[in-house]
This record gives sequence, structure tokens and C-alpha cells, in this order.
Amino acid sequence: MLSVEKNIEVPVELRQVINADMAHHYRIVPKKEMEDTIEVFIELDKVSDIIAGELELYLGKKVEFYEVSGTILNKALYEYYRKESLPIDSQKQKKSNDRGFLDDLIVEAKAIGSSDIHFEIYEDEARIRFRIDGLLVEKYKVPVESYLELINKIKIESNLDITEKRLPQDGRINFGDFDIRVSILPTLYGEKIVMRLLGKDTAHLNLEDIGLEKGQYQAYTEAIKQSKGIVLISGPTGSGKTTTLYATLKILNDNKRNIVTVEDPIEYTLRGINQVQLKEDIGLGFTSALRSFLRQDPDVIMLGEIRDAETAKMAIRASLTGHLVLSTIHTNSAIGTISRLVDMGVPAFYIAETLNASVAQRLLRKLCNTCKKEKAFDKKEFPMGYSFPKPIARYYEPLGCPDCFYTGYKGRTAIYEVIPITNQIGSVIKEHPQNLKEKIDYPHKTLEKKAFELLFDGATSIEEIYSLLINA
Repeated sequence: MLSVEKNIEVPVELRQVINADMAHHYRIVPKKEMEDTIEVFIELDKVSDIIAGELELYLGKKVEFYEVSGTILNKALYEYYRKESLPIDSQKQKKSNDRGFLDDLIVEAKAIGSSDIHFEIYEDEARIRFRIDGLLVEKYKVPVESYLELINKIKIESNLDITEKRLPQDGRINFGDFDIRVSILPTLYGEKIVMRLLGKDTAHLNLEDIGLEKGQYQAYTEAIKQSKGIVLISGPTGSGKTTTLYATLKILNDNKRNIVTVEDPIEYTLRGINQVQLKEDIGLGFTSALRSFLRQDPDVIMLGEIRDAETAKMAIRASLTGHLVLSTIHTNSAIGTISRLVDMGVPAFYIAETLNASVAQRLLRKLCNTCKKEKAFDKKEFPMGYSFPKPIARYYEPLGCPDCFYTGYKGRTAIYEVIPITNQIGSVIKEHPQNLKEKIDYPHKTLEKKAFELLFDGATSIEEIYSLLINA
């Protein structure tokens, strides 16, 4: 039957009827599922008794075809079915929610570049979402009874208590060439789980390749090669701070230095570095670990995060006694990091004396070069009162194609703001700790300016950088 569909929409529940390998192999997309029949879209002139027979064997139901153009079918295939997915033979496993489904789920997430898997339960249904390029994408619906079985299997694999359902739990799964951090949180209707996929291979972590511009790279390497002081990296969760820290440790890691870290979690294992996993439930926090580190004759100390005033002050003391301290902190800008330390009660004099460099970073999605669409300049799309660094006549917006799975974006890029704390900036910190943004005259490139440059060059979209421009 010829379909008049111009755009195919496939709900999550229907996507689970046919998996990605089957969809691409037969070039079909499900249209509707009934008790004993499945309707599927298929490319024009591809209908055959052989395909119908094979599909009916796999699916256990009668198959009815609806023909659509290759263009419409391609869009649906790449939008709803990424090629790297569950094998055809795993469909039976997936429905039964056995150990095979959990394995296949993790393999699928890793194959398509997902950083996290979210398991969420509500009153009458549960769902599984993948975080891809920073955004969550719904992948599966799961019956509530099957969801509870899946949660228990994850707990067993993570060596967690399956009887504990009232308190949060954290665990870890070793999955071949990568590890998985498991976080369990009790919610209104049950337990929510987030699985963070962690890599072990550090071969790709090179400071020269993470996105620092030439001047920024020079300023940053000068800061980390000092024998003492603090280097702080700021940014929201998921902005790549940990990647920058590990790339830094790779440069510093040699036989002449004793390097110790305390992390939550340990995302990469680095040979020659003494790494400690944070365990706050037994009293091993950042502050207590740092106290112990100082008795271990360290040269370089890496703290996963400065979360409170006590940790900040301990880090300052460690740097004053001749150690290089690397850490992250949650602020909106490199200048904001200095203000945050002041708010934590760290004396401005100590900040000026110990801070080598303040770094801020973000990860921005890149437009797909295959399908991005040029658009004439429209001032209304920019924040009210935004001051343009230079005239812009046009920019690009996402469109969507098979290359980017019809998202309009392909990959991400990091942008940085690096402020080396010179004598001049140090003097301003001492004299005007509460009014730094207005008082510091620095020539470095801010996050906002770098974001605008990416828009100007056609690398990203206005929607991706809008929140950064608001702060300009």
C-alpha cells in the first residue's frame, strides 16, 4: 500500500518492536503494532514475499507494508535508529530484560558515544535515556515489573545492597575496556539509576589537542610547570574539566615527581600516579585526604573538586608549603573562580600569592557540516543589549541529515578562558577582591568572545551559545 506520509514519527514504545540492525538491514520503520499484525513503512518498490516471510519469522506476527519514498524513510531511519545498536538476536533478550539486555544496553550506549545511561521510574511506566553530546535522548520504555528486575541486576553487578531501597548508593562495574560508575537515588515511585561510562584508555588525552588556543596553551603550561601554587578549572558538570585535569597530569607525570590524586570517581587510571577514590561514608573526603597527602611527600596534588571553604583553605595551605595543587570548582567564569574563593572566606592576599592560573571552560555542540543551513543576521535572536565584538552578516542553524542522525549537530568542541595571575592582577585581587570584573583589565579571550567566534565561523549555532552571550 502506498503511504501519503511526508514525515514519519515513531514513538519510543514502537521503536522497541524493531531494533536498529533490523531496521537498517530491511530498510523498514514500524508504523503500528496490533495484536497479531505489525504495519511497517518500507521503501518504494522494495516489497517482496521473501522480506515479508523473514520479518514474520523474526517478529512472530503478520507484516503489512506501507511504501514511502527513500528520502522520507532515510530520515526516519537515521533519526530514530542509529546504526550501532542491538543485534537482531538480542531482541528476545531485550524483551525478557535478562543479563543480556543490560550488556547490550551498555554496548549500544558506548558505541553511539553516550556518556551516561539514565534509568527512571514513574507511576505506571519506566524509561531508559542516553546522554549523547550533552543532551538526553529517550531510547526505551520498560514495564514497571521488568524495571525492578533490571535495577536488582545492576545492583548485583555493582556489588550493592539489593535490599536497601531507602538510601542513595554508589557503586562501580568493570566492563572490559572501560568502567561504569553507578549512582542510585530513591525517588517517589522507586529507584533512579545513572550509569556513567568511564574510559580507561588515556592515549587520546593530549593537552595540545583539547582545544586550547596557542596563547592559552602557553599561559596554562607555564602555570602548571611551576613547583608550587594552585591551578583551578571551572565550569558546569559535563564541561570537560576532568578531561583537562587528566591531560595535565599526563604532562606532569614523570619519575622525578610524586603525584597523588583524590577523585570521585577515578575516571582514568594513570600509571605512575597514586590515585585515591573518595569514600565520604567512611570519612575519606577531599579535606581528610589532603591532610594525609601532605605526609606523603607529594610534589603535585590533584583534588577532584573544591566543594567547601575547608577544602579551599586546605588547598591554599598545601600550595603555600611548596606543592602544586590542581583542582576544579563550579563557577561561571575564570574571574568568578576568584570571587568564589573570596566568598568561601579565603583571604584575598593568599589567593593572589598562590593562584597560578584560573581557567574556565565549556563544551559546545558543533554544527553538522553536511547539512547546516545559512541564515541572515537577525538581531532579535541575540540577548537584549548584547554588544557585538564585530559585525556579523550571517550565521548557520542546524537542519539535520543522515550524517548527524537528523540532530543538526555532530560532535562537540571545547572553549577556554585562561587567566594567568600576573603581579598586576594579583595586586587588583588584594585591593578589590569584591569588584574584580570591573577592575581587572586583561587582554585574554573570554568564553563569550570565543563562543561568538565559533558562531561567526559557522562552527556552531546561536541556540548553542545563547546562554554564554547573556553573561557578556
